[in-house]
Amino acid sequence: MTSRITRSPLRLLSIVLGSALFVSAVAAPARPDAGAAPGTDTVLEWFDQTNASVGAPTMITNIRTWVISWTAASRAIGSHANGVFAEAALASAVHGSLASIAPDRKTELDAALNTTLARLPDGRVKTRGIDAGRIAAAKVLAERAGDGLDPASVNEPFTPPPAAPGVWQPTPPAFNPATQAGQGKGKTFLLGRSDRFRPGPPPPLTSARYARDFAETKAYGRADSTVRTPWQTNIALLYRPAILSSWTQILRQVLTDGSNRSIRDSARLLMAFHAVTGDAYIAVYDAKYAYLAWRPVTAIRQAGADGNPGTEPDATWTSLFPAPDNPEYPSGHNGYAGAAASVMTHLLGPAPARPVTLTSPDAPGFVRTYTSWAQTAQDVINTRVWSGLHFRTSDEAGIRLGEQIARYDLARLAW
Repeated sequence: MTSRITRSPLRLLSIVLGSALFVSAVAAPARPDAGAAPGTDTVLEWFDQTNASVGAPTMITNIRTWVISWTAASRAIGSHANGVFAEAALASAVHGSLASIAPDRKTELDAALNTTLARLPDGRVKTRGIDAGRIAAAKVLAERAGDGLDPASVNEPFTPPPAAPGVWQPTPPAFNPATQAGQGKGKTFLLGRSDRFRPGPPPPLTSARYARDFAETKAYGRADSTVRTPWQTNIALLYRPAILSSWTQILRQVLTDGSNRSIRDSARLLMAFHAVTGDAYIAVYDAKYAYLAWRPVTAIRQAGADGNPGTEPDATWTSLFPAPDNPEYPSGHNGYAGAAASVMTHLLGPAPARPVTLTSPDAPGFVRTYTSWAQTAQDVINTRVWSGLHFRTSDEAGIRLGEQIARYDLARLAW
């Protein structure tokens, strides 16, 4: 199944094959309501409210917030493209979801809801939209209760096996315990089993491929590398934060790209994007803790124990950034990136309607412009090598995993 939709609205999005999460809860006439305000402001208002409400210490918990909120919005909107009903339903659904997930923001959320509803004409249509949003939010929240994506479940205690060549160990400088060991056990959104597309193992330590990867990361990823260019360092810095924050920037630009997307289509785009990338991120951690591969900093400092004549140890080697406190293979950033680029290509075509830009506080003054979704994925492959956090094989395995999950998840949608 293929679909390229650029400046025309997305076709009706609904879930088939028994996926309860995305079954529409509200039926409505397929026409705009007379007298409705323009939809873009409402979508952006509640996009920004969602972004302001995420702040959990685990990225998958924040992705969950996006999925719940915009699934509720999509359900509540039903078949309305635009109009009073669609705007009231969207605002009420996202408000209800966020007020439950982030109760500390209730004052701000209540004020935002009042702002949206105040500009809509009173009447039966508006009341029905508000009710639809409340119902949808309550149902989605109930469906996701106890899904194992809360920080405590994601960060369940983990005791690594005894140190051995190739096996993950806590990494310098802090030598912290493992994190996110429970993420792969969380309930997926569309994927079903998190191990459905678990990749094969990383290359053997004695292989030529491992030696090539080792040499590249050792040279380009060290903190004081003499071969990594300033531009490559800036790309690494650009993607140092959680990759969800990078794509939040990009998605907001897509919503204002001049494509005249309807409220319904915008809500469905956000719903699908976050559900698919969330599934990829869960699946990555299933694989990470299945293989327990050591990080480059451990591998490079302990080379010689790997039995590969093509590797040489450097006991003082340090990566550009400290390694995340979890196993190396496959790359989490790249699992997400592969899914993200695949979703955008499938829904919007291979390129954004207008170039999108990415910035980061970690790279002040540096701006990266993208004219295709494939460019975003390629940058993430490279950046994790240039950061010294991954081997290239792990990055490429992550991209493939994300792409596989996107194909599977998107095939469950009827367009």
